[in-house]
Amino acid sequence: MATVCKGPWTPNQIEAFLQQAVYPMRLACVATDGYPRVVSLWFRYGQGMLYCVSHRESSLVALLRRNERVGFEIAPNEPPYHGVRGQGTATLQALGDDDTLRVLLQRFLGGVDSKLARWLLSRSDEEMLISIQPQRWFSWDYRERMEDTGTRGSAG
Repeated sequence: MATVCKGPWTPNQIEAFLQQAVYPMRLACVATDGYPRVVSLWFRYGQGMLYCVSHRESSLVALLRRNERVGFEIAPNEPPYHGVRGQGTATLQALGDDDTLRVLLQRFLGGVDSKLARWLLSRSDEEMLISIQPQRWFSWDYRERMEDTGTRGSAG
């Protein structure tokens, strides 16, 4: 786990949330004009790292080549609000034999048999693996506070 961890969750609770959460990660990076760009990406978590995939010609990959510093957030959009956010460093490498794309398709689409999954797999040799080493984690959890507001609970 990263060197800084703040908020109500322990590092183990953050890891459990990241392993179970099936929400896209919102990844922020800095564009050449100095303004942040936010991109939603499927992700997986393992061994203290976040992993995503993007096409080698995507704007995101171009931005990460220029500046490796990122911010991220993983949380449901609906109340009751809870999740993790943080900052870290992204590295890029060709996807190659890495199974991250298949893992993401299974996790977010339920398999590799859809038209979208087949299309993504057909161009996997053009995909880049984005590995994010978090340096700071921040958790928040308003589920108990929002318990009597009539909002439904959500997984995680």
